[in-house]
Amino acid sequence: MSRALPKYNKRRVAFVGGAAAVALSGTVIAGFALAGEDGRAADSARTLAGPGTITCPDLTGKLPAVPASAQAEVDRNLAQLRTQIDEANQRLADTVGQGGPDFVQNAILGPLKDKRVAALNRIETAIGRAAAKPDGLEAFAACTLNADGTQATPAPGQTAGDDGAGAGQGNGNGGGGGNAGGDAGVGTIACPDVTGELPAVPASAQAEVDRNLAQLRTQIDEANQRLADTVGQGGPDFVQNAVLGPLKDKRVAALNRIETAIGRAAAKPDGLEAFAACTLTR
Repeated sequence: MSRALPKYNKRRVAFVGGAAAVALSGTVIAGFALAGEDGRAADSARTLAGPGTITCPDLTGKLPAVPASAQAEVDRNLAQLRTQIDEANQRLADTVGQGGPDFVQNAILGPLKDKRVAALNRIETAIGRAAAKPDGLEAFAACTLNADGTQATPAPGQTAGDDGAGAGQGNGNGGGGGNAGGDAGVGTIACPDVTGELPAVPASAQAEVDRNLAQLRTQIDEANQRLADTVGQGGPDFVQNAVLGPLKDKRVAALNRIETAIGRAAAKPDGLEAFAACTLTR
């Protein structure tokens, strides 16, 4: 999409608030769906003592009651969270001895966290369509490697602290510098602000647009964290190839989803990909 962004009657997208612990009327998530969301998956995919085992925070008891209309989607995403851990443990076993000291973080734990953020965001959105939207489930996204194969559930406030506020944090927009930037020596990633460039959002598209705006913020937070975690690694093009490039790809996908969501009920905006590329500021 190369042509310039059309002019619209613009307005800022209202972000959907939500309290993670709000008691909602409806069906409570089935015990089997929650119990062992992480522990059972890690057990079923336990690798040999050499590679260790990946463990993720347990969601049990952290979700509010789920409306009946959202139950199937919530259960499906809980199942995906379990499958993601199984696949990550299998990759851990298949790649023993490969890469350098940061291989597991960069090739397994990092991508696993990205997948978990997406699934957790879908759970928030599914509940939010029929009740108060829970907020901050991204705090349960980051996982850890137990090198000795023992189980240890990481506390969200510790191993997943960079996502602790999830969609409720950031700069209050779909771009801008994230709130998880590194120290002065690392620099901070800054991205263009897209919210003021959106047309009026149809009510039927509001939840999906909000979800993708939240993902844009989360992507910046994760890129800033990766920036801090990889200080001194790679050559002169490392940041561009390993951080800024993948971030741009993720932003293009989220911006395309925003265009599509609006386009289902109104004129589809065009050219939002112009807001995909980010820069490193020092």
